[in-house]
Amino acid sequence: MTGRHIHVIGIGAGDPDYVTVQAVEALNDAQVFFAMGKGEAKSDLVALRREICARFIREPGYRFVELADPPRARSADYREAVSDWHAARARVWATAIAAELEPGGVGAFLAWGDPSLYDSTLRILEAVAAEIDISYDVIPGITAVQALTARHRIPLNEVGEPVLITTGRQLRAHGFSGSAVVMLDGECSFHLCAPDTRIWWGAYLGTDDELLVSGTVGEVGEWIASLRADARARHGWIMDTYLLRAAD
Repeated sequence: MTGRHIHVIGIGAGDPDYVTVQAVEALNDAQVFFAMGKGEAKSDLVALRREICARFIREPGYRFVELADPPRARSADYREAVSDWHAARARVWATAIAAELEPGGVGAFLAWGDPSLYDSTLRILEAVAAEIDISYDVIPGITAVQALTARHRIPLNEVGEPVLITTGRQLRAHGFSGSAVVMLDGECSFHLCAPDTRIWWGAYLGTDDELLVSGTVGEVGEWIASLRADARARHGWIMDTYLLRAAD
């Protein structure tokens, strides 16, 4: 066997207890873990990945390889900027996998939450696989959406109704009706919603720094924005999401 194999492992939204039995088995199958270094401000994200490995891997001997994340250009063409960034990441990953993982070896990328939901890992590995001989599989993980609704003790959907999963940019451009989960929103786009819109917000879900707020946009919107700004300044990064439900 000369090809290298990669596990893409969803590790949940922050609480090590979210890691599934399937993920634990995949962790124990890997010799090299690749992680994107995003600077000192986000070093605790790599530290949490290391903590998960230390907790669940039964035999020592695995290695962590931290990769410098290519800068993402600011462009008016959002899709073009993301495509260029993914291509740059693919080059970094292909070089690292070829250099750090022996032929026939097993490596892993640990994806925050679930690899299928607003995560670039699978798209980038597809590009890597076109350049070097690798195979890969995907281990699903607990998403921020699941963690958010569990921590607020609410169902995701209204009875028999759909749910939109979108981003802050799309919410600003198109709005929503019914229920919507909003991710990747650095601009508190819920401010554009009607004041009687219900919101359930969470940040750093599943970690010791978890923040939870619920109410209507009119009641708690400014409080959420203030909490978010303070937390981001304190930690240097923030991962948050929220569920909106339009008033009847």
